[in-house]
Amino acid sequence: MSSKVGLIVAALFGAVLLAACSRSPESSKPPAAAMAAPAPTAAAPSAAPRVDWPYYRGNLASQHYSPLDQINASNVSKLEVAWRFATANYGPKPEARNETTPLMINGVLYTTVGTTRNVVAVDPKGGELLWVWRPNDGEARYKAAPRKTSGRGVARWSDGAGHDRLFVVTPGFYLAALDPDTGRPVPGFGENGVVDLMIGVRGEVTAKTSIGNSSPALVIGDVVIVGPAHDVGMRPPSKKNLKGDVRGYDVRSGKLLWTFHTIPAKGEPGYETWLDGSAETASNAGVWAPMSADAELGFVYLPVEAPLADTFGGMRPGNNLYGNSLVCLDAKTGQVVWHYQIIHHDIWDWDNPTSPILMDIVVDGKPIKAVAQITKQAFVYTFDRTNGKPVWPIEERPVAKSDVPGEITSPTQPFPTKPPAFDRQGFTDDDLIDFTPALRAEAIEGTKTFRKGPIFTPGSLANAVDGTSGTLMLPSFTGGANWEGGSFDPETGVLYIGSYTQPSIAVLHPEPEFSDMKYIAGGGATLPWLNGLPVVKPPYGRITAIDMNKGEIKFQIANGPTPKEIAENTALKGLTIPPTGRTTRAVTLVTKTLLFTAEGWGGRPLLTARDKATGDVIAELPLPGPVGGLPMTYMVDGKQYVVVSVGGPNGAELVAFAFP
Repeated sequence: MSSKVGLIVAALFGAVLLAACSRSPESSKPPAAAMAAPAPTAAAPSAAPRVDWPYYRGNLASQHYSPLDQINASNVSKLEVAWRFATANYGPKPEARNETTPLMINGVLYTTVGTTRNVVAVDPKGGELLWVWRPNDGEARYKAAPRKTSGRGVARWSDGAGHDRLFVVTPGFYLAALDPDTGRPVPGFGENGVVDLMIGVRGEVTAKTSIGNSSPALVIGDVVIVGPAHDVGMRPPSKKNLKGDVRGYDVRSGKLLWTFHTIPAKGEPGYETWLDGSAETASNAGVWAPMSADAELGFVYLPVEAPLADTFGGMRPGNNLYGNSLVCLDAKTGQVVWHYQIIHHDIWDWDNPTSPILMDIVVDGKPIKAVAQITKQAFVYTFDRTNGKPVWPIEERPVAKSDVPGEITSPTQPFPTKPPAFDRQGFTDDDLIDFTPALRAEAIEGTKTFRKGPIFTPGSLANAVDGTSGTLMLPSFTGGANWEGGSFDPETGVLYIGSYTQPSIAVLHPEPEFSDMKYIAGGGATLPWLNGLPVVKPPYGRITAIDMNKGEIKFQIANGPTPKEIAENTALKGLTIPPTGRTTRAVTLVTKTLLFTAEGWGGRPLLTARDKATGDVIAELPLPGPVGGLPMTYMVDGKQYVVVSVGGPNGAELVAFAFP
């Protein structure tokens, strides 16, 4: 390594600060001793129980489930705030929302904080800072980063023999391996503990291109796998960007083991689905959502996003594999085991937004190792995870054709026959508000300039020949469901999903001064609010429970009560309306005893405990701000904690609940 490169790497990743907080004599032990679980002896009782949360979504299967039951329906209302950990000082500026979900491993909490994506180790019993590692991507790389946020957390590897490390992908697109005891970069991994992920990207790096990361890496066996994210592709300044390849690295050395081309290269399977050789110039199709894996099978499951651009695909004719596909890879080699394309030639920005959930279910008496992909379009596509065969039939059904010049949409799209859709799909006048005849008439009048139709109705021009100015979409560009995903109870076979009902206007027009794309998503077209009321019928946010053994909805409820601004709206005076919920995506956590939910970002600052069987509220726990990340739970020294990230004007913070 040249001295220049050595100086750059040292400058980028040498900033490690061990916590210098005032600590009690017991907690002032060396980090390794502080983290080790107490070992029982013949003369001493066993250590108090400890149950970790070692993966972003609880386990490699992404179930977001915990078997803990100390907190239950009889006592959950007695929970109190045990500690709070503020992140406002992890800059360069306070982050109002932090989407992270911490890991709890061997008695230490690990998470990411701040827009520069610092990694911190925190005492899980009291919220004390143990150490912090601050990446420095360099001014140019950080400025060009597409996802300058705290990210959603870290990943961990252990060989079970005392060799452990944490992995984090920085906003500037470096993969760092850290010692969990100290936070120092691990010597021997890459260069000084860091791998530069820009090395080997496909495409020309320019001021208009982008690639980065928004979700944790995934570790399976001795491979750490990184999925890339790009800038939002609704209004791209250029049709040229970088391809979203997924790569696997050796956890010990940082050596590149394999690369999976989400946009196939010439000669690779799937290349023929990009007509006119468009795979050569196409871009994006990354994996910005979290991944999941089956360690027994050795498979990793990738929720691949759409290619550029999000609402116009005229320059990429064809079905565009592996865009919008669920892809199963051999984790050691990166070879495709099976794949299923969930949307052909996406022009609705309906990326696969959340980690596939692995589940063992029994359908018609037959045990199935399944994987379920929750989608923005409000379907749950379910497959045998060993071979990719649908658990229930998926039908290719005709859909509307685009009349945007140069756009060639797929004549069919895949519709699962089970489970039913968990949110509203398509937009007709029946979806418009109907609290009163006057409101309904106003809604019809206010939306008459937009096209309406069933799900997969294409977007349209702002000045279409039929006089319309765009297409109303349900679900919206952001769902339905999104990265918050769902929680699966392996004991009952029930899947819980938060979603919201909010329309988007899919409208296209040329902006040659801004972009070299023929058409980009247009701004300016907005849906009317009727006397302060949404134009669509409630509920505006919902929580759905699906029995995955039967493929049937068990219950569906609003994600909360009717907001004050709606309940007290003068246009509804004298009316009795059921709970509407809010236009937010609820987050979920399921345990052996309870379903925890929160209304999500923009919702009420409450963590709600519910009956798993009915969704009924058991207790509401006040929070200092709206929920920004996914809640998690763990037990240490025999006490169960529930932790969630919340936001606020003074910066995000972690809040932990436990019994006094």
